[in-house]
Amino acid sequence: MSDHPVFNSAYRAFLFDMDGTVLTSIAAAERVWTTWAVRHGVDVETFLPTIHGARAIDTIRRLDLPGVDAEAEAAWITEAEIEDVDGVFEVPGAATFLRSLPVNQWAIVTSAPRELALRRMAAAGIPEPEVMVTAEDVTAGKPDPAGYRLAARRLGVEPGQCLVFEDATVGIHAAEAAGADLMIVTATHEQPIETPHGTLASYETVQVQVDAADLRLFTA
Repeated sequence: MSDHPVFNSAYRAFLFDMDGTVLTSIAAAERVWTTWAVRHGVDVETFLPTIHGARAIDTIRRLDLPGVDAEAEAAWITEAEIEDVDGVFEVPGAATFLRSLPVNQWAIVTSAPRELALRRMAAAGIPEPEVMVTAEDVTAGKPDPAGYRLAARRLGVEPGQCLVFEDATVGIHAAEAAGADLMIVTATHEQPIETPHGTLASYETVQVQVDAADLRLFTA
């Protein structure tokens, strides 16, 4: 969708989801969550598709399992995921693309806790941004727009001046609710996606022009 209006439009900042957008951690996450689901008698096949893009504590609370301490279980998930980064890789071209951006004009907004986010980014070779909004920074996770609104505020811009890079449904809803434009990263999607938003299969196919305070995305 190189002819989509988000290309060659002026933005003050780019905001990126992490998992599935700048790096892939699906294999590691699903190993940990499978272990957890089996332990709690949750059907793995139907459960795994629901974990992506959301905070662990929100995923656990949504199940409403009797006698389960959501905070304690989310802490267990986080520790297990920090220990398991086997198969965590960058989305093609993501690290180089991020390094091409002015450091004060991009941020990462992730549902992962900060320690886990830093661990995965290091494993994938993703640069650490000056602004990063993680699970601890908001009281409501995606699809609530709080994370994207907070990132924009920390960068000194309005959400409507931002282009959000996302891959998961809850994140897409969060960005839409924040009033930002969207680029859907499809690198980790197994099936084609139908969306009115721009799509991007690889960061190797795009480049950025920095013009005064504006960022413009072009196809390479």
